[in-house]
Amino acid sequence: MKQVRTRTIAAKSNPLVQASWGLLVGLVLLLTPVLAQAETTVKSHAYSYFGTPKYGPDFPHLDYVNPDAPKGGEIVISSENGTFDSFNPFARKGVPGALASSNIERLMTSTADEIGTSYGLLAESLEYPEDESWVIFTLRPEARFADGTPVTAEDVVFTHDLFMEQGLVSFREGVSRIIANAKALDARRVKFTFHPDSSVRDRIGQAGSTPVLSKAWFEKTGARLDESRLEQAMATGPYMLDSYQINQRIVYKRNPDYWGADLPINIGRWNFDTIRVEYFADSNAALEGFSSGSYTFRVENSSKEWATSYDFPAVKNGQVIKAELDDGNQASGQGFVFNLRREKFQDVRVREAIGLMFNFTWSNEALFYGLYERVNSFAENSYLEATGMPSSEELALLEPFGDKLPEGALGEAIMAPTSGDKQFDRRNAREASRLLEDAGWTVGNDGMRRNAEGKTLRVEFLTFSPTFDRVITPYVENLRKIGVDAVLNRVDTSQFVDRRYAFDYDIITDSLAFGSEPGSNLAQAFGSKEAAVSVFNSPGVADPVVDGLIEVVRNADTKEELETATKALDRVMRAMRIMVPQWYKNKHTVAYYDQFEHPDPMPPYDLGYLDFWWFNAEKAEKLKADGVLR
Repeated sequence: MKQVRTRTIAAKSNPLVQASWGLLVGLVLLLTPVLAQAETTVKSHAYSYFGTPKYGPDFPHLDYVNPDAPKGGEIVISSENGTFDSFNPFARKGVPGALASSNIERLMTSTADEIGTSYGLLAESLEYPEDESWVIFTLRPEARFADGTPVTAEDVVFTHDLFMEQGLVSFREGVSRIIANAKALDARRVKFTFHPDSSVRDRIGQAGSTPVLSKAWFEKTGARLDESRLEQAMATGPYMLDSYQINQRIVYKRNPDYWGADLPINIGRWNFDTIRVEYFADSNAALEGFSSGSYTFRVENSSKEWATSYDFPAVKNGQVIKAELDDGNQASGQGFVFNLRREKFQDVRVREAIGLMFNFTWSNEALFYGLYERVNSFAENSYLEATGMPSSEELALLEPFGDKLPEGALGEAIMAPTSGDKQFDRRNAREASRLLEDAGWTVGNDGMRRNAEGKTLRVEFLTFSPTFDRVITPYVENLRKIGVDAVLNRVDTSQFVDRRYAFDYDIITDSLAFGSEPGSNLAQAFGSKEAAVSVFNSPGVADPVVDGLIEVVRNADTKEELETATKALDRVMRAMRIMVPQWYKNKHTVAYYDQFEHPDPMPPYDLGYLDFWWFNAEKAEKLKADGVLR
């Protein structure tokens, strides 16, 4: 099924069992059948379901890092959320501070130059049978929590059980269908046993992604995973909370006694002494703060700002670097997501009509300065994206669903609507009006559409970001012109989080990408069993065809099977029109004061500015001497 690094035999044949022992052999075999050879197991430093890990057991460091990167300095970033009141990122209550989970490590970790491979972090090795019905992780003897206490198998079991008891319902539901139980075999070995009917491909990856928290800390403090608190749980990571001022700033410092600093997986990483987060009320205030030197590294998400606002002196003088760095990741699948739990969105004609009135062509030219491409697929910018007509292999998966398939699933892959260069596209408006009429939403004397019960087709776009106002407002205007009672409602962050978790919205912006090697994550994001409780299933998808195809994806044994099944699922969900696709670009747009450096070339799957970038002290001193930074 896969290539592996090492094979070990759990039990060897008894040396007495030799042919030369004659009749005694028969007697021994009759009396001691337990001498039969035990099952074969795989023991490795890494795990990849579909192939061989890139890095062998003795690799010195990751290829893309600078192993000689200096340690020191501070990187300052911004948060535009405006508020925080917790450092518990796992609770529904409260708004967690930026990077609240920065101190948490897992049994295994991924790299920025591979997809689908995990390497031991807290675990030095893993062992499992060929059917992957269980896995045993052996912890590194040097692994320590920030308070210096050793990480034990009991801590791993405690954390797993804690998440199963107090974690988000959607997380508990998903993980509990894969992991049957976790058990400490001794101080350093922990065994996860999997449900027989779970997807084999998801098992070890899910167990390896278990975060590890201190059992002793939770017992001492009485803290709960589902409650807000202004303290990080005791964990093992390279950074820990240093100080904070509510709604103003947070400072994390690199742990000088970090246990994993010399691991090959960590060489050249976690280079900054401190990471400071400055809080701003909105993006405009944040950009002003950056130009004045209040913080030093900015990931720009606004095409307008990228095109028009980086003309201040520090940029012109080369003291601020403005860069576009390649991004090889699958696009985020960002879109205006319908809440299908609401009756008015049950009719696909209504969803299609609303989608027709978002004019991406005009938005890209008038608002985005031509910087974006349109999202069409849930696997955009990847090998999993469905294109053209379905292949014979895709048809073999789709055709058995018969009339349960949404219209268009067996034809050309559904593309996002095209529009003209004016904000209001009359051709699309006529088609949208026809669809709404067919769906029973007719125009009254006041120009508003109503159903047979006299209710208007009210559509609220819920957001917390003022950046989106200039995008949503023209969209709302277009919808109102065809009789849809559309409104934009911008609320504060805490209200948005509360309403988001309570599924109290019509349309929100969310990212619905499948992922580079999708599996059980799809059940949490789009499965019927999760629709009522999963915060990851923001559209509330509950469809038998989707469920059936998710099972095929989860149980794919080869990359080819995975690709075929994911493309088939992509076709179906695009035909369902559960969101109005937005936009993406295959570049990271960043600006930073010229005191940071990064590897060249960069790895394809992570910008990594808090991970493998580093601080140049000489450049920093020059910026201070020139009066650019204080």
